[in-house]
Amino acid sequence: MANYEDFQKLDFRVGKIVEVDDFPEARKPSYKLTIDFGSEIGLKRSSAQLVKYYKKEDLVGKRVLGVVNFPEKQIGRFVSEVLTLGVPDADNECVLIVPDKDEAVVGGKLY
Repeated sequence: MANYEDFQKLDFRVGKIVEVDDFPEARKPSYKLTIDFGSEIGLKRSSAQLVKYYKKEDLVGKRVLGVVNFPEKQIGRFVSEVLTLGVPDADNECVLIVPDKDEAVVGGKLY
């Protein structure tokens, strides 16, 4: 069983999506995201399988949660630097975990 110290090892932050690109090389339909995690973390890239529920233009400006202290992950020729968090729907498609208020501070740490 995990304890509170285990939870504290993970760095969950609020980010704001600033750029979304298609990722046609991915095995499953995906986007390449550029996410601003504030002045402490900066801009980071992530790959996310979001095409079922989200259009590129609807993602730009959206606040999301991400884990910013995992190792980078090579996905084809793309390097994903953060894990953008989501939960599955009934078909195992990704639904983003997002702050419900725009007042959530970009770069803010989950507690």
